[in-house]
Amino acid sequence: RVSTFPTSFGEKVVLRLLDPTVGLTDFDKLGLVGHNRRMVDQAINRPFGMLLLTGPTGSGKTTTLYAILRVLNKESVNIVSLEDPVEYYIEGVSQSQIKPEIGYTFASGLRSVLRQDPDIIMVGEIRDAETAELATHAALTGHIVLSTLHTNNAMGVVPRLVDMGVNTFLIPSSLSAAMSQRLVRRLCNECKKPIEPPAQIRAVIERELALLSPIVRKEFADVDTKNIKIWQAPGCKFCANKGTKDRIAIFESLAMTPELEKIILEGASEAKIKVEAERQGMITMRQDGLIKVLQGLISFEELMRAAEEDK
Repeated sequence: RVSTFPTSFGEKVVLRLLDPTVGLTDFDKLGLVGHNRRMVDQAINRPFGMLLLTGPTGSGKTTTLYAILRVLNKESVNIVSLEDPVEYYIEGVSQSQIKPEIGYTFASGLRSVLRQDPDIIMVGEIRDAETAELATHAALTGHIVLSTLHTNNAMGVVPRLVDMGVNTFLIPSSLSAAMSQRLVRRLCNECKKPIEPPAQIRAVIERELALLSPIVRKEFADVDTKNIKIWQAPGCKFCANKGTKDRIAIFESLAMTPELEKIILEGASEAKIKVEAERQGMITMRQDGLIKVLQGLISFEELMRAAEEDK
């Protein structure tokens, strides 16, 4: 992708380069494990329903969608995608690139796709009310729909769909799950080492751990929460002395439940949805990041940076 912008001293150009050798990955490499992995598995193994990914531009949503498509991609399954643009090609998936300049939009493309007898539909992004309505009805008529939406968190998906004109009564039946994500820098495996956290950082971690519900605490079963260690990487030849190599995602996922269905139909706000989701054991993005900090996958500073961006 190329973006140009006129400035006082000439044209400013930004290039986004895609490496086809690293674009297709799996859930483990993405950092999609534990509770969040189970939520995705449940959503994509249903006979129908919509799974929506949220996050800012460049947060890895498309990469996660491709990873999900690879799990679902079987010879007997008809998968059709609408993308802008097609970034990576997957054998066995009918991928189509939209062209708004000739009237081939996500909405018009989705209408055509529904006549192709698809089992699974991937829509690169839900940008307008028409696409949102079509995707919702597709999910209600026996299709698995995967797409992305611009909201700050997983709880914001419901009010965003309502704002786009989707009937509130259709959302609980059509939305299987929503998942938000951010990309963070992964510590270099060659030079990272555990250290005793400074008192201030230890206090923050202990406070976060103390707030965990009994349900969420189970996700920390493989982490030593008594003898708290954090990890640092000074840099080496394997990471070009940066201390980090590659990126990993932190997630939060919201699965539709009878309790959530009830409050959504009552017109619950995003804040009320969040309270109910956490009561049911939702792992917040900050908590998922904390697990990865204590596992030595990312630094504490990187988690704080991502948490600050999420505000």
